[in-house]
Amino acid sequence: MTSTVERAGRVAARPARSSRYRRRRNLVTLALLAPTLLGLAIFFVYPLIASVYYSFTRYDLVSAPQWIGLRNYEYLFTQDPNVWKATLNTLWFVVIWVPVKTVFALLIAGLLARAKRASGFWRTVFYLPALVPPVASVVAFVFLFNPGTGPVNQVLAWFGIKGPLWFNDPAWSKPSLVLLGIWVMGDVMIIFLAALLDVPKDQYEAASLDGANGAQKVRFITMPSIAPVLMFAAVTGVIAAIQYFTEAAVASSVASGKAVVGEGISNNLGYPDGSLLTYTQWLYVRGFGTYQLGYASALAVLLFVVAAVLLILILRRFKAFTPEGAQ
Repeated sequence: MTSTVERAGRVAARPARSSRYRRRRNLVTLALLAPTLLGLAIFFVYPLIASVYYSFTRYDLVSAPQWIGLRNYEYLFTQDPNVWKATLNTLWFVVIWVPVKTVFALLIAGLLARAKRASGFWRTVFYLPALVPPVASVVAFVFLFNPGTGPVNQVLAWFGIKGPLWFNDPAWSKPSLVLLGIWVMGDVMIIFLAALLDVPKDQYEAASLDGANGAQKVRFITMPSIAPVLMFAAVTGVIAAIQYFTEAAVASSVASGKAVVGEGISNNLGYPDGSLLTYTQWLYVRGFGTYQLGYASALAVLLFVVAAVLLILILRRFKAFTPEGAQ
């Protein structure tokens, strides 16, 4: 009888001990996550909520915010003379700059993966430009592509080719920045190289025995194997293009003759002819050039929504939400 009672007591105590263990484990997990959660709350959640609130106000950072409803958004969509030009320029970088940089990085990575001799040297050569600070790389490119004294046009002249105005021509300013993006593609290239080297060699050998050619190997073996890396490159590239600021601002500043970006920013913004005016530059000017923080917050909220939609589309395109192995 005593033994039966003791067994019943032990069985009843097990759920209590299990519950205490789960609570203790959850508390430990929460304590370990606390620094990250606190950082997200302070540096992401609170600024996001504050930006949404300020987007419905007139706020100049000095006086108290004044609630004005949807007026900032009405002005954004119907009256702002530069927001659509900046949006189209930014969209151009998303549609052209990101794919071109990604494709070139993938091609160079493919060549380096096949390299038999001096592969380490060439990997270093192609990766080093990514270590150059963005401002320095832009200043160097504006000098190299100077239409009057730059060495690029001088070399073209040797072959009887009249070089364009590059950063001083609205038709060539954005393609010039694309060339800069190709030059500093080392960060993406090295990730592609690691992915390509990780593709199992036996799959290529089996495909060769089955009579597959090079294009079929790329389509049915290489691309599916590096799909997660392609998705990563696409997501990070789109984020960088949407936030494109430093390179365009410095290129406009240097090419227009103003070496300091902050001086006379309203005069040389987007030079030449507004072709390098990006959305984030316009947001910066309205927020910290004219101190229209409420309107700048509306611009920031719209940027966040558009970026979220684009990233969701990209993730869905790569089936990132589908469990691995699901059909």
